Amino acid sequence: MIGGVLLDCMNQFLLLGLSMLATTVGLYLTPFCKQAVLLIVMMSVFGVSFGALDTGGNVLILALWGDKSPPHMQALHFSFALGAFLAPLLAKLALGPTVSADNHTEPDFLPAALNASSGAASDPLLAAPHDMNLLWAYASIGTYILVVSLFIFALFFMKSSRQTKSTASAQQSRRAQYHKALLCLLFLFFFFYVGAEVTYGSYLFSFATTHVGMDEREAAGLNSIFWGTFAACRGLAIFFASCLRPATMIVLSNVGSLASCLCLVLFDRSPLCLWIATSVYGASMATTFPSGVSWIEQYTTVSGKSAAFFVIGGTLGEMSIPAVIGILQRQYPDLPVVLYICLGSAICTAIIFPVMYKLATLPLNHHRKRNRKNKDQKALPSSFGL
Repeated sequence: MIGGVLLDCMNQFLLLGLSMLATTVGLYLTPFCKQAVLLIVMMSVFGVSFGALDTGGNVLILALWGDKSPPHMQALHFSFALGAFLAPLLAKLALGPTVSADNHTEPDFLPAALNASSGAASDPLLAAPHDMNLLWAYASIGTYILVVSLFIFALFFMKSSRQTKSTASAQQSRRAQYHKALLCLLFLFFFFYVGAEVTYGSYLFSFATTHVGMDEREAAGLNSIFWGTFAACRGLAIFFASCLRPATMIVLSNVGSLASCLCLVLFDRSPLCLWIATSVYGASMATTFPSGVSWIEQYTTVSGKSAAFFVIGGTLGEMSIPAVIGILQRQYPDLPVVLYICLGSAICTAIIFPVMYKLATLPLNHHRKRNRKNKDQKALPSSFGL
């Protein structure tokens, strides 16, 4: 919400650069946090900066490239997917092997923990971490983001934003007749899509081990397949976006999501079906969000507040749907609640998009009919020789 308001009030490059600079400071300070309150503050800084980056990145792509933005939008979201796929692997390499659980079951562990908690009030706010690998992991990512923020600040000082503002002002005249209704429907569309994406990726490991009976190594591989096909399909979408319209890509994604979720529900205990359907589901979910942003730009101008509105829809789905599934799964442990919710979300997105498409093209059809009627009226007297 804050990022959407600020995007309409200040330079977009400056806002993105400040957001990444705040992320850098938070990453540098997180390993040194020794109090929970300070760590909560750092996580809040991450949340605000990530929200501004998510909204600002989409708006900036649309402002720079306009109608030619679909390949660039797919490239932007491919970087998200690639980072989400590589970050856990790099973190595992940086942190090394995890500590064995046997070390936490010794008889003297509980008194030690109580003593540590009783003396927590005297701990300093900041102190060097015991594990230096943790420090270097955060410091390396923070340095990388710092370098990127310097490039964005360089664009700001080169006055490149003047072209962005002129492009955005030139597009202000394009506003759909049902602008607010389209944004509300896109809010719901992203609510169900992002919620299902995060839900399946989060619960897939637990579902495979408890419901299907896979061992942990197979379940981890299944989770990697989902995010791997997700990232790979977003990379391919960069090239497909230049020859396929965003609406076509959304329809293909909806069909693939419906088919894979239906197979998962019907054959929920089949490991082979789980592997195949998970791959298809990950590939189908990949292009929906960037295609949706590019699609709405064809019919109405997306400002900072507009982008913030439908991004909030995706964020609320990411927050609420996994929480609801956790509650329902606890009450019905024998049912594949995760699959039912994902299938329901796929049905909702498949219903909402045709309604959005009809609503977006309705003013255009009326305009064409009106022009055709005017042409017929002008041609009528000449046909009688009057």
